[in-house]
Amino acid sequence: MESVLIFHNNQTNTHDIADKLRKNQFSEIELKSISNIKVYNPKALEAFIREEEIHDTNVFNTTGQPIKTMSGGEQKKAMLNYLVTQAPEVLILDNPFDHLDLASQEALKNRLEKLAEKSQIIVLASRKEDAPNFISKKYKVENDSLIPFEDSGNSETIHADIQIPEPIIHQTFEAPYLIQLKNVSVSYGEKHILKDINWNIKPGEFWQLIGPNGSGKTTILSMITGDNVKGYGQDLFLFGKKKGTGETVWELKEKIGYFTTALTQQFNGNNTTLEMVIGGFFDAVGLYNKATDLQKQIAFQWLKVINLENEINTRFRNLSLGKQRMVMIARAMVKHPLLLILDEPTTGLDDENAQLLVSFINKIAAESKTTILYVSHRKETGLQPDYNFTLQPTIHGSEGFIN
Repeated sequence: MESVLIFHNNQTNTHDIADKLRKNQFSEIELKSISNIKVYNPKALEAFIREEEIHDTNVFNTTGQPIKTMSGGEQKKAMLNYLVTQAPEVLILDNPFDHLDLASQEALKNRLEKLAEKSQIIVLASRKEDAPNFISKKYKVENDSLIPFEDSGNSETIHADIQIPEPIIHQTFEAPYLIQLKNVSVSYGEKHILKDINWNIKPGEFWQLIGPNGSGKTTILSMITGDNVKGYGQDLFLFGKKKGTGETVWELKEKIGYFTTALTQQFNGNNTTLEMVIGGFFDAVGLYNKATDLQKQIAFQWLKVINLENEINTRFRNLSLGKQRMVMIARAMVKHPLLLILDEPTTGLDDENAQLLVSFINKIAAESKTTILYVSHRKETGLQPDYNFTLQPTIHGSEGFIN
């Protein structure tokens, strides 16, 4: 039977779609088998993790490393390897290319193409660029049904005509370099992560840090934020001071706005959208301080920029994934920090929401003096960094190149 590609957006419950596929509830798709079906998605992965914890065994039988301790990319590779050994007649894959660098994505697509000679492959994808070339039969999810896919492009809802609001207090920095790494090398035992990294970041610049899985991107970020002791004893200069010369982690964090997808999982209370942005003034998960009228006004202006002024009383947890991401970035920017770190901000987003986020980031870069460090596996269409810093792995650790 023919392999199938199904596009969806961030409002789609892909777990439900996978269940309906497994139960053969879509008349548009003729399954090769209804008994020998394997599913590759976060829900199935969680089941494997629980099985390991309960039975104290290694399910995937790879290196003996527990699934829970693997990176997102490693988990995907190990789980796919395991499912393929089960010789499924139908393999359902829910966004299999998220968290994978470009080389790993291409390797997976090639492997799936070869597997499709024996098995029926059904891929759920939120990004058009993730579409494997060997699949010609394409649908999209609309109202829990499947309809033939037609590329309608993306819409734009960032208010380009509304300036981002000014901060209450302008942070100033006079030195020529905001961040400096001079011949920085990092190893963990026999494992070499970084080798002689030299990188100078000036105030107000917009950088993209790119590199494959395991190349050391997270290591560099954690040394900058103060969460990694490997920064001590190195020629690492943060905001004009050498790492380890008296600054505290909290002093560093006051100068940094930080977004990572894991942050949104910490906010599962009853905070409204407006309260979430206001909370950026106090660096707190909840809103424990009474906001001034000026702080409320600035937070509201940020929501106007991202076209969410009509959702100020909506519970943050009830927003769509894309809207949550933009609110979190606005929250990180309310004080106009010296440095804004964006760690994989488009992971898991569909094309439209990814483009909205990219437009928002470009706007921040153009209208603020904040230095931006954008980290990603993929090069987003439309993103406008001033420079790219690329990590290239070697057996002695990743080397860095500016392009």
